[in-house]
Amino acid sequence: MKGKVYLVGAGPGDPELLTVKALRLLQSAEVVLYDDLVSAEILSLIPSTAELHGVGKRAGSKSIRQEEINFLMIAFAETGRQVIRLKSGDPLIFGRAGEEIEALRAAGIASEIVPGVTSALGAAAAAQIPLTHRRASSAVVLLTGQQASGSKAAEWNKLVSSGSTLVIYMPGKNYAEIGAKLRSAGLEEETPCALISRATTPQQRVHRTSVGELGHAPTLAAPMLLLIGEVVRLADPAVLDSLGASALVGDNNIVDDAVAVGLGDEEALA
Repeated sequence: MKGKVYLVGAGPGDPELLTVKALRLLQSAEVVLYDDLVSAEILSLIPSTAELHGVGKRAGSKSIRQEEINFLMIAFAETGRQVIRLKSGDPLIFGRAGEEIEALRAAGIASEIVPGVTSALGAAAAAQIPLTHRRASSAVVLLTGQQASGSKAAEWNKLVSSGSTLVIYMPGKNYAEIGAKLRSAGLEEETPCALISRATTPQQRVHRTSVGELGHAPTLAAPMLLLIGEVVRLADPAVLDSLGASALVGDNNIVDDAVAVGLGDEEALA
């Protein structure tokens, strides 16, 4: 009988952010194909009896081709073994899961996706930046550094005019180019940004700056994300407290209205 391939999200780095299901699968794995960005602490949870293969793909360095990864997954599964394709973050967010699922289906190999905490959520939580806030942003856009550098002016204009929080995965080192595109699209120079490196790990670093000063930001270690938008100001407790208070006692009388229709306190403040 053929085996099965599990596409498992390892989360942003902290092993305690693994899901219960991901941990259970790792501890019973027979073969693990893991990305470079999966932390050593997570790899240490895999039993010594398992066969480990690093199949990381890193920009700017020689790495295994996607076709080779597909071949390995299929080959190991065809021997009847349980295969874990371990990806940093969430498999479905910039993890090429779509290509791998397509290859597995074509080969007649059963597969299952196990979600993980994607890096945007992990980084925002670690830096205490709410990605949405009813007074600052009601939408989030996720994109990669490659998209950011290659996007046309019209696309940037749409992103900026939407008022969404922007999260750029793998922004690269040319922060000045990204800053210039944002300004050209109409974003104010004072718009806050945050560069978050190695989020949720002991090596985490956060550098807060603005769109106008983005080109002067230090180069931080990968993996790294760039968060852009007014919500970045809310990492400052004083700003968040003042904004929250105004939302609750402002002209809309949110709490009074909620109580009037019979909601409890917790529901009213949700």
